[in-house]
Amino acid sequence: MEVNTQRRAAGLKEKIPDIRKTLDMVQFLKSRKPGSDAIETTFELNDTLYAKAEIPPTDEVYLWLGANVMLSYPVAEAETLLESKLSTAQQSLENCEEDLDFLREQITTLEVATARVYNWEVTMKRKEKAEHGEEGADGDKKRTSPND
Repeated sequence: MEVNTQRRAAGLKEKIPDIRKTLDMVQFLKSRKPGSDAIETTFELNDTLYAKAEIPPTDEVYLWLGANVMLSYPVAEAETLLESKLSTAQQSLENCEEDLDFLREQITTLEVATARVYNWEVTMKRKEKAEHGEEGADGDKKRTSPND
């Protein structure tokens, strides 16, 4: 359970900067005036592969939704979508961190309880052993070795 929550949190920590970067770009495109010149930029195709492009002023953007799906959105709608995705991802990350804290507390509580039960068992065995030792010394029973 802890490992799954850690993986989910790690995935969110990777996604949040990407969403923020995309949102910043959409906000930049939204701020451009319709009559302005095209800008030349490089964009990421893969982790190590970039391409150059000229971007004219535009009213629409294309967003990857996942599962090899890309959709065209008006800039304002794309901004709203990305803001909601960003806030959802941040809230999910906070929830994951709270869950991890709770799980750590529960694991610690369980370990302490297990140690207490073990210590109680050891104490009971010692008492039992001491009682049996007194019986052998006080009673008529005599301990003999198997070789006698």
